[in-house]
Amino acid sequence: MSAIPKEVIRELIKNQKFSSTSEVLEAIKDMFKEVLQEVMEAELETELGYEKQERRLENVETDLSKNYRNGYSKKRVKTQIGEVEINVPRDRNGEYEPQIISKYSRNADGMEEKILSLYAAGMSTRDISEQVKNLYDIEISPELVSKISEKIMPQLTEWQNRPLEAVYPFVFMDAIHYKIRENHQVVTKAAYVVLGIPMDGYKEILGIWIGQNESSKFWLGVLNELKSRGIQDVYLFCVDGLSGFREAIGAVYPQAGIQRCIIHQIRSSMRFVNYKHMKAFTTDLKEVYTAVTEEAALGRLMSFKEKWGTQYPAAIKSWEDNWDILSTFYAYPPAIRKIIYTTNIIEGLNRQFRKVTKTKSVFPNDDSLRKMLYLASNHIVKKWTQRYRDWEMVLNHLALLFEDRYAI
Repeated sequence: MSAIPKEVIRELIKNQKFSSTSEVLEAIKDMFKEVLQEVMEAELETELGYEKQERRLENVETDLSKNYRNGYSKKRVKTQIGEVEINVPRDRNGEYEPQIISKYSRNADGMEEKILSLYAAGMSTRDISEQVKNLYDIEISPELVSKISEKIMPQLTEWQNRPLEAVYPFVFMDAIHYKIRENHQVVTKAAYVVLGIPMDGYKEILGIWIGQNESSKFWLGVLNELKSRGIQDVYLFCVDGLSGFREAIGAVYPQAGIQRCIIHQIRSSMRFVNYKHMKAFTTDLKEVYTAVTEEAALGRLMSFKEKWGTQYPAAIKSWEDNWDILSTFYAYPPAIRKIIYTTNIIEGLNRQFRKVTKTKSVFPNDDSLRKMLYLASNHIVKKWTQRYRDWEMVLNHLALLFEDRYAI
């Protein structure tokens, strides 16, 4: 597209005698309006087959089937340089639709995409309304912002139900809790995030579920949904201490192993320990989970129990009760241990979600939270351009360890 001739610009400056940048902007808006108007006039001329100045009085009585101009309708169009009012030319048959501006659109330059980007960054509908006003001099109500965000719901539903790979060696699950309005009350609900690593080694968010109560029934529904979307096998599930998860896995993926996050287990244990003993307690506990073999780890756990069991029996009992899913990683080589040892991989994702949602003390409904997390997910996954470290080595181990189930 060619630039505006300098002669035109100089003549404009000469005639206008600008004294401020706002006057320059207003002049540009006027030029934009005139150019837009001429484009639409040219479009209609092409469609009708005659120019605006041509009169078609001849044979009017016998030419009623022909189409012709039929005045104008006013329309306000939002642009990056502000809101402008234009006169959209009409034809008698109502066949003409402006190509440069959709007949039912009030957005000339992707304003909806900008609004969704601000929404994805965690801004409230009111803040977005003010931001758009400050940046583009366009009045957009918070209600309109909310309606625009609603347009992504079909896209979100399609993403949540998309087909998945047949085999995921590793699946991570965690939850973030939020305040949501429901039945005129504010309740606490969790956004359950499921992240998987398929055979290609690249991280993938498998889905986000909003729920109030963790239970075997809830997780059974989630896992059955994942299976119906194509996941036939999972080698290892890596989880926080999520209630009901063990039973659900056993029902849907009975061959899968479970590794409870060691870091979460340590934090859970520390709730029972007096502050003055924390340093010594964690030092001794580290001897347990850093052991090379499970046999050595069990020996150290017994020694640990002898030293601290009397003072902190609840902390010790938690390790003993969950040992079968805390010790899973000992059966695997270092390359795989690094992946399943903790749920840090999904906690990193959740930290990014919290950055986006921190400005929202209460969400008006479940869908409001879903939309924000989904839009945030789209931005986050764009940065996931590298597959998991040492993935070739991991694949070699998987091929040997899961020889009867391994899929390339």
